[in-house]
Amino acid sequence: MTGLPVSVFLLATLLGGAACDPQQRGEAAGGDSTELAVREARLVESIAQPDTGAAIARWLMPQELNEISGLALTADGRLLTHGDQRGQVIEIDYRRGVVVKQFSLGKPIVHDDFEAITVVGDTVILLASTGKLYMLQEGANDTRVEYTIHDTGLGRECEFEGLAFDPARRALLLACKVARAKSLKDDLVIVRWNLGSGERSQVSKVTVPLTQVIGSNGWGGFHPSDITINPFNGNYVIIAGREKALVEITPAGKVVLARLIPGEHAQPEGVVITPDSFLIVSDEWAPPSTKKKGGGSTGGNMGSAAITLYRWRLAGAQPEAP
Repeated sequence: MTGLPVSVFLLATLLGGAACDPQQRGEAAGGDSTELAVREARLVESIAQPDTGAAIARWLMPQELNEISGLALTADGRLLTHGDQRGQVIEIDYRRGVVVKQFSLGKPIVHDDFEAITVVGDTVILLASTGKLYMLQEGANDTRVEYTIHDTGLGRECEFEGLAFDPARRALLLACKVARAKSLKDDLVIVRWNLGSGERSQVSKVTVPLTQVIGSNGWGGFHPSDITINPFNGNYVIIAGREKALVEITPAGKVVLARLIPGEHAQPEGVVITPDSFLIVSDEWAPPSTKKKGGGSTGGNMGSAAITLYRWRLAGAQPEAP
């Protein structure tokens, strides 16, 4: 993915409840400013319409971002994402569907099983599934940056796939996708890694019984793929790619919302809630849907990686999905 151009995504925009033909894909040459202004105006127009709960925009990723994973916001509201195996960070203009820049970790580029991203002040942090934290400063477009690695040593207890920063507690939140410790197997587990002023960090856990997380939804489990902070109340919002589910819990572990992720998603990997009330979900590439017997398809699998925008104020208020 080295040299990913600063260009407009292949896109299918969902406005007013009507989707463009997914075959009608294209790029505005060189990020044409007029085209980008039109896109943003259409997004604003869509937001002004009655909210049906459907996606208001879906930006398809270029092939180089087929393995898009976690999402994070900078302090000034810019959206960052990353790939799965290579240490690369990409900034996305989520309102206009544009790749703003990309930069890489190390030379040669470091490889690991990267699963999530967050930002603490001016430090970008990538999380590997083993609990390793890669810490770096944001780079300019098409640059290589230095990084440091901190191994939390928590990989013995969990396979991790989700990272966020809780500013109220000054703690990193590591979402446990698969618990390896027998005592945690029946719980949703969020590890809080407190960032103290000294060299030693303090670790605590938020555990919620899966029976409370699942409730009446009928899911076979709950395997987190990312976590974010609800900027309006400080709660933790977690998505589970396998179950296509979204759960909101208080920092104390009380479940306040448990439902399906809005819309249709092939392989939801990342989530963030913006200060301007967008719920953004990233989907990794997956093969196109196949037809079921008797009609219909296997799900919201569009055969392309994407980020999808919803209105959070409705997404968070809707009743639990059946």
